Amino acid sequence: MPVVLQVDPEAPDLAVIRQAAEMVRDGLVVAYPTDTLYGLAVDPRNAAAVRRLFELKGRPETSALTLIGADMTHARAAGDLSSIAERLAGRWWPGPLTIVVPARPIVVAGVLAGGRTVGIRVADHAVASALARAAGFCITATSANRTGAHAAANASGVIAALPDVDAVLDAGPARGGAPSTIVDASTSALALVRAGVVPWERVLRSLQ
Repeated sequence: MPVVLQVDPEAPDLAVIRQAAEMVRDGLVVAYPTDTLYGLAVDPRNAAAVRRLFELKGRPETSALTLIGADMTHARAAGDLSSIAERLAGRWWPGPLTIVVPARPIVVAGVLAGGRTVGIRVADHAVASALARAAGFCITATSANRTGAHAAANASGVIAALPDVDAVLDAGPARGGAPSTIVDASTSALALVRAGVVPWERVLRSLQ
């Protein structure tokens, strides 16, 4: 059974967050709430931790992982943000818009699934942001479920789906709803990768 760490969703205890962040830095898998559903955090610079995350989810290695950072500094450390990516981030972060950009070499190949780009966002959730900040770098943001199953919206759902996860930051139910919208800003032609919370038309209008 995983370690369950209770936190307030609006004002999480930083001592508890630091405990979870230390687990992430040690190569463990920690489930945590985001502004959509619960996600799974590992250090994207740690190849062994990334492999364990794929095994835990039963996720194919051809499926890339997205990241959540605490702020723009984290995002720029993990990816090379173009001027369009910077404008989108300034408009939509924190929030459920994942922006795909060229990955920095510090992000291990397993995260990228054979590609050269990585999706990054800053979540509008105090626990997710605090965990990334305490970890000192972006954390992975893949949903807390076995691949192909419904994503978990609370701690009990995470434990039922993934009993071998190392720890769960339990901040009560996540907000639920659609996943983050993913857009590709790695080239000059912005493209929609996955429809989600933020309508594609609003993304385009925000650049006008």
